[in-house]
Amino acid sequence: MGLQPLGNDRGMALLLTLTITALLITGALEMNRRVRASVISAAVARDRLTLNQMAAAGIHGAMAMLIKDKTEASVDSVQEDWADPEKVAEVLQDIPFEAGKLTVSIRDEMGKIQVNALIDFPKGRHFNESQKIMWDRFIRLLLARDEDEETFKDLDATAIINAVKDWLDSGDDDATTGLNGAESEYYEGLDPPYSPRNGPFTHLDELMQVKGITPELFNGLEAAYGLDLFMTICGGTQSSGTVENRNFTFEGKVNINTASLPVLMALVPSENPEYAQAIYDYRNETEDGEFIHDLSGGTWYKNVPDIPGDMTIDPALITTSSDFFRIVSTAELHDVRQTVTAVIHREQALKTGKWTCRVLSWQVD
Repeated sequence: MGLQPLGNDRGMALLLTLTITALLITGALEMNRRVRASVISAAVARDRLTLNQMAAAGIHGAMAMLIKDKTEASVDSVQEDWADPEKVAEVLQDIPFEAGKLTVSIRDEMGKIQVNALIDFPKGRHFNESQKIMWDRFIRLLLARDEDEETFKDLDATAIINAVKDWLDSGDDDATTGLNGAESEYYEGLDPPYSPRNGPFTHLDELMQVKGITPELFNGLEAAYGLDLFMTICGGTQSSGTVENRNFTFEGKVNINTASLPVLMALVPSENPEYAQAIYDYRNETEDGEFIHDLSGGTWYKNVPDIPGDMTIDPALITTSSDFFRIVSTAELHDVRQTVTAVIHREQALKTGKWTCRVLSWQVD
């Protein structure tokens, strides 16, 4: 019996060695990948936790500013520290974070049009006429910004206002407002069907469910703003009586000291939009870095040089104070960002008389 050549055994041994080596290298690389992924995942989780804490700290810092403001003044305006980004940034410097960046903005929700004030809660059946007039000015202003005259060509201000009223009202046996409102029969005939709330809006984007309010009208066009920036569901207060288990109302008063230019335009006569610009400029006028005009009185706008003395804004539409605010806190760390948006209500404790901030909504993006 002859001897077998050793070459084949050596070849097999080398192949086996190479295979085992390849498997070990592959295993090592996979283990390294998993370890690195685990480390990165842990780092991301750690950073997100830190971002969450930073953003929350920003919200609480803003609330502290608003409480301090309430104890010092009864008027809320663009002239106060909470409305000044630089003053807010100074407060944030006291928050001890080793790394990252935190920015916070505070906006007055009562500088907006209160959606639920369009009708007379708690009864909830009829228009608030002063609100109806303001809505008409505002919706016509938005529709007029359709530069190509195509997007909003089929929309009508009166029809939209009537449809919003029908969405809000109740106890009217589903009677449609005017010739172009919309009650249950209209919405239940859609695909998919749904029912109107017949009560106050609970989320602002619910407006897009109302007949005539398109996403373009709500969100705005490329070169034009939409409803969402200038309307709010806030503003509910305790009513003096209870109707059909409802004990709340919406006064609908806009804070003239913080209202944006488009909202101011809805407060003044439609034929004189320049009055809104004059009011806006007057309240922001400064000299040597200091505001020079007093905004504490409810008729201070009559002191504006470019406005005639006989021009009057309906007192039922305006106020100079607010307790509803929107706080946006954005934290950044290692190229990762997290934003928290909180809507708060300043409230005074009955027993202690101390002011606090109650969070109405908290959204993390």
